[in-house]
Amino acid sequence: MKCTQFKTSKIILIPVPYDQNQTWKTGAKKGPQAFLSAANYIELYDIETNSEVYKRGIFISPFIKIKSKSSKKMVKTIYDITKKYISKKKFITFVGGDHSISIGSIRAFGEQYSDLSILHMDAHADLRPTYKGSRYNHACSMYEASKKHPIVQVGIRSMDISEKKNIQKNHVFYMHDINSNDFWMKKAIQKLSNNVFLSIDIDVFDPSIAPSTGTPEPGGLSWYTSLKFFKKVFQQRNIIGFDIVELLPNTKNVTTDFLAVKLFYKLLSYKYELCSCYES
Repeated sequence: MKCTQFKTSKIILIPVPYDQNQTWKTGAKKGPQAFLSAANYIELYDIETNSEVYKRGIFISPFIKIKSKSSKKMVKTIYDITKKYISKKKFITFVGGDHSISIGSIRAFGEQYSDLSILHMDAHADLRPTYKGSRYNHACSMYEASKKHPIVQVGIRSMDISEKKNIQKNHVFYMHDINSNDFWMKKAIQKLSNNVFLSIDIDVFDPSIAPSTGTPEPGGLSWYTSLKFFKKVFQQRNIIGFDIVELLPNTKNVTTDFLAVKLFYKLLSYKYELCSCYES
């Protein structure tokens, strides 16, 4: 993937190699490097949209180095960086790193957009107020956001019973419902406001296509079902930024690395090139 200079780029990619909050397998801090390594080998022409979105300019920021082990300080660092780039009027994207990095970015976008909603794609609800003594654990990544903004959760198939009280009513699209309901996409989009931050945990996908993640769950989304949904979302709502998190690379199987890169490039193609190529 070709990177460009900051001034001429419409898109910012921020790598965040942070995984202090992992609750099972560590290694998500290696996700951004694996992502960028795989990005060197993808084709830059997108057949579906008949476009080369990299020509819009993708600036890859320096890796965000979190020197402190404090999760609170990490969230503040991401918040400050997001605020900086919002002021530059760039389209901001992140690659992690564990899901706790989303807390800081959503906090910053929430200050910028009064009508912000969150589209949370994940196998897990991530709605615990605290976990293992921290408000900033990846198991809590959507709790703060859910108290401030409408949040639509898609792909959920694993949660603790304590999280049920924190769910926004009729805003969760569980995998067992998705598999039996042909109209879930329309219903999910209707619950989003105009300005949307999209947060994608790689484990939302089925492990058969995305095995390299810290907490895989069986029965996830397929590639083309996901793309069909994303196309509709980008066509009908204003996506103001997104993150892709929880890539835990495996040197013996780089499938998930390439899926993450392809997804990133697809989302940018939908953001900038979709309007004339897709009929709902």
